[in-house]
Amino acid sequence: MKRALAYFTLIGLSSFSPMFAAKVLNVGDKAPVFTTLDDKGKQWKSGDIVGSKHLVVYFYPAAMTGGCTKQACAFRDDKSKLTKLDAVVVGVSGDNPEGLAHFKKAENLNFTLLSDEKGDLAQKFGVPFGKGGVIERKVDEKKVSLSRGVTSKRWTFVISKDGKVVYKNDKVNAAKDSEAVCSVLAKL
Repeated sequence: MKRALAYFTLIGLSSFSPMFAAKVLNVGDKAPVFTTLDDKGKQWKSGDIVGSKHLVVYFYPAAMTGGCTKQACAFRDDKSKLTKLDAVVVGVSGDNPEGLAHFKKAENLNFTLLSDEKGDLAQKFGVPFGKGGVIERKVDEKKVSLSRGVTSKRWTFVISKDGKVVYKNDKVNAAKDSEAVCSVLAKL
């Protein structure tokens, strides 16, 4: 019996896909409540927002890369619109808090970035992810290394004040994501 169990365990592990997320979250579902580290290395709790504001949670692959920078800068530029629509935006990636702080400073981002180094948050939302990596960039003329534990797909969710998912986009156009989110929020 032990041999059979070991065999099935090995078979199960060998078929594991690195771009796998266990649960799929859809429109109408209750959004997960979560706590993770922010770009300052401090605990950030979704429960502090949901109930009083709409929450926009956007997952992106890696800080300080082309599409991710366009997406973040669009949310930065639309901050006043999003505030008027009673929404808080958070960007989530597998980058560590230090890398997120560099990204935030380099692009003058005016919203919170969240670290999901192990992919726990991506799993809660059903966002596929794979292995992480390291990239090097310049911030204030200094070379910095940005390390991420996982690389998630680019997906966006809008969570209403009552904690339900009211929008999910798994085919995000990075540069137009904020515009699409504002359109959804305007209808709530």
